[in-house]
Amino acid sequence: MRYMKNSTPADVRVYDHAAGYLQQFVKIEAHGPKCTASLLIALLFFAAAWRTSISDACQRLRRAPSDEAARQALLATLPQLRALEARFNRAFAAQAPKSLRKRARPLIVDLTETPYYGQPYRYPGELRPGKAKQGTSRFHTFATVYLLSHGQRFTLGVTYVLRDDSLSEVLTRLLDRVREIGIRVRYLLLDRGFYNVDVIRYLKGAHCPFLMPVARRGRRPKNPAMAASVWRFFAWKKSSWSTHVMNHRGRTAEVKICVARDNLAGRWGRHGRRTLVFAFWGFQPTSPRWVRETYRKRFGIETSYRQMNQARARTSSRNPVLRLLYVGIALLLRNAWVWFHCTYLADHFRGGDLWIHLEKLRFRTLLLHLLCYATSVAGPMDSTDLQLPLLE
Repeated sequence: MRYMKNSTPADVRVYDHAAGYLQQFVKIEAHGPKCTASLLIALLFFAAAWRTSISDACQRLRRAPSDEAARQALLATLPQLRALEARFNRAFAAQAPKSLRKRARPLIVDLTETPYYGQPYRYPGELRPGKAKQGTSRFHTFATVYLLSHGQRFTLGVTYVLRDDSLSEVLTRLLDRVREIGIRVRYLLLDRGFYNVDVIRYLKGAHCPFLMPVARRGRRPKNPAMAASVWRFFAWKKSSWSTHVMNHRGRTAEVKICVARDNLAGRWGRHGRRTLVFAFWGFQPTSPRWVRETYRKRFGIETSYRQMNQARARTSSRNPVLRLLYVGIALLLRNAWVWFHCTYLADHFRGGDLWIHLEKLRFRTLLLHLLCYATSVAGPMDSTDLQLPLLE
């Protein structure tokens, strides 16, 4: 990419970094003389940073082709769903610093759902049912695996989750990708939705340590303290350890239990004590407090998803490949933001420790830089067209 007159070092470095990986691994290629690879990438980055559609980006940029030409160019260069998923995963692997492979790392796996209100593109299995929210119970669902290092979350893999995909199959795809990169798993931090017999049997068979909250299912018994189910652990008055045998349709799995009692102390306007129950296997925590504080790090993935949505282009297309493309680009940009902080803005100390200064470059600020740089590449339709929305 060539340097523009009004661009800053952050603009150029991050734009070149993300565009290089997008062109090399995702293989965004030219489609005719008007739809060059650099112009398509500029359109994609403009739509991502502006949180708009490719059609709107084509109308705002002077050198952009028509929205139909851009759409046909993207569809012509994109492969099938799993092939595009593999391309993005190779890009994430190339972005991951080699220093992350030196020792085992904590990993976070979670699902994110994009509400959908229309009909499936080709077959009903593209949409996954879930708990109703935002007026729908059908979603385009994506699973991601993040690496936790120095307080930073680095995306290592993404997979599109179909309706018939079990959670153990989703974990298999993501963990296989992590092993291909060469990163060892210290332990997995999982959501309570993964608390089922099949997932735990798979993780124990794969020798993968994990930590997750225990899910209470079924009706609350009259005397929880005497119940044989996990309800008895929530009736405990002190932090302690135990074991529990899960049973589902004749299939069993044994897990270790940590009961962590916590004082709310006025947080969220609440007082008193609460009981947190966790299931783990493959390692021995030092204390219930360590379990509670370690699992709190998983909540940072919600921030990662918010940042992903801040950089995700919008579309009304039913095609799941296009939707995966926009999600992958958003994750690629977030990785570029983490890379820029670790490479240029962090304080490096002996032993590999980093001191991250997030205040030097916020993610939204980076998106504004990318928006201006993409505009300089493709040419704005009107110099005042982009100023009013940015001041809102």
